[in-house]
Amino acid sequence: MPHVGYKKPKNMRKTLAQLGHYMKKHLPAVTAIFLLIIVSTLANIYGTYLLKPIVNNYIVPADIPGLIRVIIFMAAMYGCGALASYGYTQLMVKTAQQVIQEIRGALFSKVQSLPLSFFDSHTHGELMSRFTNDIDTLSDALNNSFTALIQNSILIAGTFIVLIMLNFQLSVIVLLCFFGMFLFIRYSGKKSHAYFSQQQKYMGNLNGFVEESIEGQKVVKIFNHEAENLKEFDRRNENLQQAGTKALTFSRLIIPVVVSISYFNYAISACVGAFFAIAGLIDLGGLASYLVYVRQIAMPVNQFSQQINLVMAAISGAERIFEFMEMEPEENRGKAVLVRVKQETDPLGNQVMTECEERTGLWAWKQMTDDGSAKLTPLRGDVRLKNVTFSYIPGHPVLKDVSLYAKPGQKIAFVGSTGAGKTTITNLINRFYDIDSGSVTYDGIPIQDIDKASLRRSLGMVLQDTHLFTGTIADNIRYSRQNATMEQVVEAARLANADSFIRRLPEGYDTVITGDGASLSQGQRQLLAIARAAIASPPVLILDEATSSIDTHTEKLIESGMDKLMEGRTVFVIAHRLSTVRNAKAIIVLENGEIAERGSHDELVEQKGRYYKLYTGQFELS
Repeated sequence: MPHVGYKKPKNMRKTLAQLGHYMKKHLPAVTAIFLLIIVSTLANIYGTYLLKPIVNNYIVPADIPGLIRVIIFMAAMYGCGALASYGYTQLMVKTAQQVIQEIRGALFSKVQSLPLSFFDSHTHGELMSRFTNDIDTLSDALNNSFTALIQNSILIAGTFIVLIMLNFQLSVIVLLCFFGMFLFIRYSGKKSHAYFSQQQKYMGNLNGFVEESIEGQKVVKIFNHEAENLKEFDRRNENLQQAGTKALTFSRLIIPVVVSISYFNYAISACVGAFFAIAGLIDLGGLASYLVYVRQIAMPVNQFSQQINLVMAAISGAERIFEFMEMEPEENRGKAVLVRVKQETDPLGNQVMTECEERTGLWAWKQMTDDGSAKLTPLRGDVRLKNVTFSYIPGHPVLKDVSLYAKPGQKIAFVGSTGAGKTTITNLINRFYDIDSGSVTYDGIPIQDIDKASLRRSLGMVLQDTHLFTGTIADNIRYSRQNATMEQVVEAARLANADSFIRRLPEGYDTVITGDGASLSQGQRQLLAIARAAIASPPVLILDEATSSIDTHTEKLIESGMDKLMEGRTVFVIAHRLSTVRNAKAIIVLENGEIAERGSHDELVEQKGRYYKLYTGQFELS
């Protein structure tokens, strides 16, 4: 097994402590594994030591019955060692898989809790590397390397102790040979580690280039770039080949060199030991036992040098996993929660809201007051931004002192150039990000005081970039409302005008889609996203370029359905097609993070400002 290229852990003690936290949950199993390793290793060491009394006490005197008894004892002892090896191997596999399951679950749970800003600053590949490469490396180490490292450590230490006990003078030769082994392993390990690191770097560059080339194959062919691509591939491939050759050259040298040194050590020890036996400095049984130890010790030394690299790679991977786990989760200090309510008449004849479990179609924000009572605020969909300033990067504001409001049931449209801040406003309403200054209120409640899960449950969103999950068409529509019936799924699809194309699919609503809906057109995927928002029936709806991927004919088909979906709801619309925002209550024109104009379609056309130029085609959105 070759050495592994890895980055040295920044804080090994901390990482081991964090890993120990998971291992501690399985302390009885870990203790049993450690004890079984000791039993297995000591059986191996003591079994070899028995050669001394066997030769001296039974073979030389020709004591056959005694020889049979000691051989039976040796076989029983080796049998116990073999059973112990089987026991700790199986127990370690089970424990390791449980630990990996817990770490993987904790990592996924952490990822689910991270803010959207985290995903803006980390690539998907970087995140997936934690779930694949790092988890797999840690799993391999827990299953194999950790136990092997402990066993080989005990075996090396125990063997050296017995060698010194058998004959100290001969052990000097062994120590000198093993010091030479250590120097070579250290030198070769450093070299191979450096080249393996280079190999990982070049492999990443090559894989990225290949992935990019395959994804952009249409562009490559259009511009006849095949020859240039092949030339660049050959250059990167050659770098990888050279680094890989050098890495493997040094790593593969370790085993033959260690074996050669061990053979030389054995030969020298046998020759010198023979003279010692003639001189009476060591008995024949002690020499036989000694030489077997010398022959055996090369293997654990060789394995130790390999396993230590695998363990270090696993610790490096664990450190990267735990670094993710230590990241601050999305802040959620909101106490106001969304609850179902019903209208009742009190003894005085007044209409009052009370919390209930049954579906009534009515919702309210529930807040606990200082005296311990619950305050219910009707969910109406009144959204207001006042003097809001926000920046993704400190010092570079995307929104500057923006104030706007949407009363319940109003349709508010945002238009403006790319980067003007349209989508940012909807991201702030969802609390994907927190504002720098100003305030955002929802039904009069600051949104930071609303529980995020409840806040987002009250909002429906259709994004320009539709994401579909592996599963049936019905499952994807039902994603925003897991308990929806099939009738409700079909109703939502009809509302979005998706029902007709769904029924033409091979299995209708039970058609399984994969690869983010690659088998569907962009327009069909967008219709499913609209149906997914429709089935949630939220009081506030956000349409971010929701019809950008739908042709004009399809857009007209779903217009009436969209009107039904938006009826009675507060709606925020972001659109490049100004025809989709003409009937908005207010149109807000954003430029450079500020409100340039606001008003109805007719009012803005009459002003003959920027919106008028956009509408008449004198200016185009970029």
